[in-house]
Amino acid sequence: MKLAKLIAGVLAACAALVVVPGAAEGVAAAVPIMPLGDSITQGGSIGGYRLDLGAKLRADGHAIDFVGSLADGPASMPDRDHEGHPGWTIAQIDANIAGWLNRFHPHTILLHIGTNDMYGSDPAGAPRRLSALVDKITSQVPDTELFVATIIPISFADQTVRTFNAAIAPDMRAKAAAGKRVHLVDMYPSVAIADLPDGIHPNAAGYSKMATTWYNALKAVPGSIGGDPQPPTGDGACTATPRVVGTPWNGGYQGEVTVANSGTAALDGWTVRFTLPSGQSVGQIWGGTASGTGTVTVKNVAYNGPLGAGATTTFGFLVSGPGAASLGAATCTSP
Repeated sequence: MKLAKLIAGVLAACAALVVVPGAAEGVAAAVPIMPLGDSITQGGSIGGYRLDLGAKLRADGHAIDFVGSLADGPASMPDRDHEGHPGWTIAQIDANIAGWLNRFHPHTILLHIGTNDMYGSDPAGAPRRLSALVDKITSQVPDTELFVATIIPISFADQTVRTFNAAIAPDMRAKAAAGKRVHLVDMYPSVAIADLPDGIHPNAAGYSKMATTWYNALKAVPGSIGGDPQPPTGDGACTATPRVVGTPWNGGYQGEVTVANSGTAALDGWTVRFTLPSGQSVGQIWGGTASGTGTVTVKNVAYNGPLGAGATTTFGFLVSGPGAASLGAATCTSP
């Protein structure tokens, strides 16, 4: 009898540990993103661009996880992990990258490297070294989305930086054209010399500008930060459905977005975000106010902000620029 009770107790305990398939359905797995580079990626005590970038992505509903062997930033920072090594050159990153890729399996990499090469012994060879590093990464993890930034200014070596950036840009574009998942991010114009207190490292305002540039680049590449975030359910939920209207003309087209209240309570206002192809921008808009390029943010105007449960409204706009008439998936949030 005692043995039977013991066996029954063990079986009950084991049953309590069984994970029911599908119990976690609907919970998106966090996308591992590796911030990779030198002290500009490390960001000192303020967390660099990683602080604002993480906040922007989470505010959009994206589940992300910064990964790396180092952790820096304020204690209040939700995710302090990174692979930014102060003082390191391209060659030092190259010598260690294989191990980091094997350990962390990043889905997306944000690479800003080359600053310390600019005042080293061979700045002219830096583009070649970066090209080799990118080839090593894409060979080892061909399905990883690799975002390669032009480096930000250096106050005392600006022409050297410009020469480096001018050399790497066509090389990265050529790799992308060859089918590699390489995405060039023009970071140089994002940060001004005035944002560099020591001539090299950004202040908080400069890092915030870097975060915005990374954010726009990530949003422009579907899948780099996971799938489109699901709209919230219940009170305060909304959806946005974009479409191209009519026949596109040479150099432009018309778009329209339908905003719907998918919740159970009335909305006081809404904000829609969507991504345009590279080089395109929103010009005239009606039924909303637009800001941003690449990733466009549209807020309601007074007359179409309030939406009852189940109600819809639309806004329209004209897009100009090269390329196909194409609107990326849109997200909608409401206060």
